[in-house]
Amino acid sequence: MHPKQEPSFLPLTIGVARSATEGSALLRDGAGEVRRCAEAADVAAVGCWAALLGGCQSAERKDLPSRLRALAEATSGYVGAGWWAASAHRRRVAEAQLRINDAVREGDGAEFAEAFVGYDQAIATAVVSVQNYVESPTP
Repeated sequence: MHPKQEPSFLPLTIGVARSATEGSALLRDGAGEVRRCAEAADVAAVGCWAALLGGCQSAERKDLPSRLRALAEATSGYVGAGWWAASAHRRRVAEAQLRINDAVREGDGAEFAEAFVGYDQAIATAVVSVQNYVESPTP
């Protein structure tokens, strides 16, 4: 029998941010901020999910958009504003964030969950890309 597990909407992002906080000193502080923002967004997403399933309003439904913006801003700071502005990851994050916000407004749990997959993957991939660049051996 497996212990009860809480849902997580940002498992990839939280995992790579946790790994980055244990890695290069150059990336540690920024990764810590990404991790804190990811954990706060994940808590809000879990509460929002419960409200969507219950068909009710909650503080998390109102708080989630600002938590997602904070996570995107922390990621931008971590990877560098110039890199972030030119990356496809930023566009994917923005599109997924709009889908999440629409799903919350419409009360669409399926769309909410699906959009979070793309959001989580885009943020996590951006974090890993920078880790790989910084930690790769120089020729």
